[in-house]
Amino acid sequence: MTQPATSPVPSAPTPGTLAFTKGHGTRNDFVLIADPEGVLELGADDVRRLADRRGGIGGDGVIRLAPTAALARAGEQAAQDALAEDPTAEWFMDYRNADGSIAEMCGNGVRVFAAFAEQEGLADLSAGPLSLGTRAGVKHVTKEPSGWYAVDMGPWSLPGGEAAVSDGYDAAVAVHGWTAPRPALSVDLGNPHTVVALASLDELESLELHRAPEVAPLPPHGTNVELVVPLGEEDGPDGLVGRLRMRVHERGVGETPSCGTGACAAALAVRTWQGGASGAGAPDTWIVEVPGGEVRVRVLPGGTVELAGPAELVYSGRVAR
Repeated sequence: MTQPATSPVPSAPTPGTLAFTKGHGTRNDFVLIADPEGVLELGADDVRRLADRRGGIGGDGVIRLAPTAALARAGEQAAQDALAEDPTAEWFMDYRNADGSIAEMCGNGVRVFAAFAEQEGLADLSAGPLSLGTRAGVKHVTKEPSGWYAVDMGPWSLPGGEAAVSDGYDAAVAVHGWTAPRPALSVDLGNPHTVVALASLDELESLELHRAPEVAPLPPHGTNVELVVPLGEEDGPDGLVGRLRMRVHERGVGETPSCGTGACAAALAVRTWQGGASGAGAPDTWIVEVPGGEVRVRVLPGGTVELAGPAELVYSGRVAR
């Protein structure tokens, strides 16, 4: 039996059961587990069972909230690096894809993590930003008056360098049903992305993404593939705002209704195609339409990028271990 997320069940483990909360960011959904003592072990089989949409709770991934210091003492290098980067990063986002594989981080997941930490009484974003550790470095989350969560996603880069900027591509992507691969641009946000531009919304909607797109060259740990259609620019409160629509195939998951780092990668790729590596003449703020809703991507001074959007906690309950 489940309970509303506004009235969470206790997070302390009890014999034979595991407390969880189900949450999503623009319908990119997660099973969230609070482990405030840092003692819970989740193996790949556990993650697959929890994320199973028929035999488990169901989700695109599983997020464990654990103390950064406890993981650092246990030898987790990413936790040690997070504390070295920012000693105030009290909590660590241990993120696993639905297939059980370990992932660096997830932009939608970071926002949902912050909302979960608030629900559990482990963070108070009304008092200031939340610093949290991930395998892609420390992320800083603020809560906007609208209720959206904004995350400084940290530095981004174009792995293909100047040649990729000049050519507009450094990879090729083949989607099932296409007669030939198409050029694509690689973008790194602590996890890998490969972005392909399409000419029309009709083509975007007709894509067959049940099979993983083929990418060449394929990064060592795979890649997320974003298919995008630029929709032009509009006036915003602080100047021009770009708009685009995308679909995404996430490594280790399949097609998802949204991907936070993927939205950032898509906006950065379109901005690069429009204005080069510096984005000269292109908007710094982008609205990214995904099947699950909308998020905002903003290029920040100093080579970082911000992602903002909603985070919803749907229900809480217990599941047999």
